Amino acid sequence: MSSTNSDAPRQPPGRAGMKKELPERFRDYRHVWVFIELERGQVHPVSFELLGEGRKLADKLGVQLAGAVFGPPGEATGNALAEAFAYGADLVYFVEAPLLADYRNEPFTKAMTDLVATYKPEILLLGATTLGRDLAGSVATTLLTGLTADCTALDVDADGSLAATRPTFGGSLLCTIYTLNYRPQMATVRPRVMAMPQRADRPIGRVIQHKLSLAEDEIVTKVLGFLPDSQSGIANLGYADVVVAGGLGLGGAENLQLVKSLARVIGAEFGCSRPLVQKGWMSADRQIGQTGKTIRPKLYIAAGISGAIQHRVGVEGADLIVAINTDPNAPIFDFAHLGIVTDAVRFLPALTEAFTRRLSPHSRDKLAS
Repeated sequence: MSSTNSDAPRQPPGRAGMKKELPERFRDYRHVWVFIELERGQVHPVSFELLGEGRKLADKLGVQLAGAVFGPPGEATGNALAEAFAYGADLVYFVEAPLLADYRNEPFTKAMTDLVATYKPEILLLGATTLGRDLAGSVATTLLTGLTADCTALDVDADGSLAATRPTFGGSLLCTIYTLNYRPQMATVRPRVMAMPQRADRPIGRVIQHKLSLAEDEIVTKVLGFLPDSQSGIANLGYADVVVAGGLGLGGAENLQLVKSLARVIGAEFGCSRPLVQKGWMSADRQIGQTGKTIRPKLYIAAGISGAIQHRVGVEGADLIVAINTDPNAPIFDFAHLGIVTDAVRFLPALTEAFTRRLSPHSRDKLAS
């Protein structure tokens, strides 16, 4: 009669039981890369935020941090290259071509996939912007590798694999995703999720130039014109120093005027939690949270917002969070720096009046200093 040892460890089924078995062709992939997003002469700040995070990953792995700069010949592209070094890059992969003057998926995907195939990074990070999301999906599909989108945290585990954490199930849970058997390991991170690193004047270091092997007549997409949206009135919550936001605790759409009045008095941007957008009380560009805008202001005032995890991941980078809620057990009090248990509808007018008395038009800018 045979017997079994019930105390013997059992291998978990499915993905939980997978072990990293990196194919031989991927074992010489090294270094951490950050795509430097340059559009019409301007580098998106998320690129510098990712260089700061990439520096931490590269140091843990004992490898180099590289920037990938694509753009047309000219001063702006050269400045982007120099700024990559100023924010911590050890080297820069540089693709310079007139075809890269405006973002188009085909030439940018070709440039990135050729670079990856030639120089073999183990980790590739991009900003989760409109441009970055489009490029990341295309590159990952072309390279047949994994991509974790909208990450809120990045780390490396004991065997050197990228641990990319992001909310799931509508923001109710956080999950950590690994790309076990493929390279590069790709992730996108939304603007303002990671802290901006310190800039330091550094000389331009090692630059590896790579030629774009593509001609204009091979590209289907053509740029017919450019329509700027800088004056479209869309909120720029991600880079505001002071933000006031309202939630369902305000009771009705008419009470959002209380949030706007306070924001106007203290020179702040205003926003809301997701349920208010779903109800049509405020436009989607004002939504704060994992599925809206991620913010890192010096001061964040949340009025009538419960503070579910979906909202928390969008605001916890703020220097000071002030929460106003009638429920003393609201989740927002778990991470707010200052909590006020009261009715926001009654409290906001009093707070606005107090700021109005104390702040002259010339002193409002001091609030965020």
